[in-house]
Amino acid sequence: MLISKMAAEGGGKEMNEIKTQFTTREGVYKLLTHSEYSRPNRVPFNSQGSNPVKVSFVNVNDQSGNGDRICFNVGRELYFYIYKGVRKAADLSKPIDKRIYKGTQPTCHDFNHLTATAESVSLLVGFSAGQVQLIDPIKKETSKLFNEERLIDKSRVTCVKWVPGSESLFLVSHASGNMYLYNVEHTCGTTAPHYQLLKQGENYSVHTCKSKSTRNPLLKWTVGEGALNEFAFSPDGKFLACVSQDGFLRVFNFDAVELHGTMKSYFGGLLCVCWSPDGKYIVAGGEDDLVTVWSFLDCRVIARGHGHKSWVSVVAFDHYTTSVEESDPVEFSGSDEDFQDQMIHFGRDRANSTQSRLSKRNSTDSRPVSVTYRFGSVGQDTQLCLWDLTEDILFPHLPLSRTRTHTNVMNATSPPAGATIITNTSSNTANGNNSGANTPGINSLSSTLPRSNSLPHSTSTTTTANNTNKAGSGGGIGTGIMDSAIATGVSKFATLSLHDRKDRHHEKDHKRNHSMGHISSKSSDKLNLLTKTKTDPAKTLGTVLCPRMEDVPLLEPLICKKIAHERLTVLIFLEDCLVTACQEGFICTWARPGKVGLLSSQNQASSPSGTVV
Repeated sequence: MLISKMAAEGGGKEMNEIKTQFTTREGVYKLLTHSEYSRPNRVPFNSQGSNPVKVSFVNVNDQSGNGDRICFNVGRELYFYIYKGVRKAADLSKPIDKRIYKGTQPTCHDFNHLTATAESVSLLVGFSAGQVQLIDPIKKETSKLFNEERLIDKSRVTCVKWVPGSESLFLVSHASGNMYLYNVEHTCGTTAPHYQLLKQGENYSVHTCKSKSTRNPLLKWTVGEGALNEFAFSPDGKFLACVSQDGFLRVFNFDAVELHGTMKSYFGGLLCVCWSPDGKYIVAGGEDDLVTVWSFLDCRVIARGHGHKSWVSVVAFDHYTTSVEESDPVEFSGSDEDFQDQMIHFGRDRANSTQSRLSKRNSTDSRPVSVTYRFGSVGQDTQLCLWDLTEDILFPHLPLSRTRTHTNVMNATSPPAGATIITNTSSNTANGNNSGANTPGINSLSSTLPRSNSLPHSTSTTTTANNTNKAGSGGGIGTGIMDSAIATGVSKFATLSLHDRKDRHHEKDHKRNHSMGHISSKSSDKLNLLTKTKTDPAKTLGTVLCPRMEDVPLLEPLICKKIAHERLTVLIFLEDCLVTACQEGFICTWARPGKVGLLSSQNQASSPSGTVV
């Protein structure tokens, strides 16, 4: 990828300047240009009207130690390569398998990780006309075609995934808003299926297939209104999160076929969804340009992230940078360098230890725990954003165990009585850019109202919060509002923002006010608003389903970088690297800090240096 001389020297802020490296608290991530995968001719794909480029990985555990395989679709084509990652340059001249389809295009795919071997892999491919194909790209076989006659569903396949822990069950969602459960062993029948109702709930229903002999689909789920854009299984495989064009996240108990909880986007449809490694948080992104963090245990929005300038197309947690510090957290008062060292230490926890530590930690732990979840997002604005979800957002009722935070301090949270909030203005984000967001009103307001009563609060905390707010309300919240709120007994509602975002986002500012009449005070109210079949967006705004912007903390991205010329459609975190792809059909590998191997040093002389950011 060529970069202009000016950009290469670190200057230049051209609109089209593509970043080839970026820095976080762990170090520098570098684009490995020689590890780029694409169609063999490396020609940018004319993406108008075609389906998003998607990428799937599988490890076949072969003896060579290079068992990673990559599958991606570009237009009508599907490719299957050995993935060499950070180790060796990509050899595009030798795909293991390549398929070109006529009359329909691949839209999504998924490998069965349970059954994958060096001799055989099971790959499901969904298509724009509604069919699902089961292929083995190593044996170059096509074993089965499901919904071949399109009798089950005629609409585009939006997402296909193997059911976790199963060698034969898979789930397929469609643009029709329906989801179907299939078994690879069963046929689809020669006639359209007849269904009988199994279970019905708020805006969803599940039907079984009525026939003498077992046939596909085993189940038909009808979820919400409009397309079902994506779904994701929880890490334990027991729950299913679905996001739809109607703007709703719906989380189901998959086996019991019951609705666990719901969330509504701030605006427009939701396009993507993912789970944290421990299954406690779900992140969704979509047409409101936001990433929304939802607590699985409390069934409520706990934060939103604003960094993208257009629709968010993929969200993903980084299992390798998400970390839990088990020892009693140190009150950190050292220099920025010390803090960086500590953070680098946090970032080095590996996936297996993270998983076990996260599962060991109980949400009701009284001992303060230092936890940081890292997730990323890519969007149609061609930008990659990385986000940190820290314990000051996750546990607002606990003392802050670190004085610096990557969240915008515009939403300070209340500590227990006796805890102190560090009011120095050096609490900038790691990349040194917080646009002065943490100065207004922070000194005059030592604690604000607790965020929600779904988290335990001690009486002393509430009293302290009430007293401080009566004494002096900073950040532009009127004393009258505060007093009337306390007078009416509404002491536990979402945190009001300490300053308005008008100064930073004139063009994006929606009509917002500090109203609290609609804020629901019970987490059990989460379903009360879904009684009507059509949900009026105006009715959900300001409730547990969709809090107002000022009622939840607003995260700022750690980094937000333009990394492509076309909209981004893929973000996958691997152990040594992260992988992104854009609609032109280029799959890029970004080496993690310290993971740039021999490959990059060999080619360092010939390749232009990237922009240091």
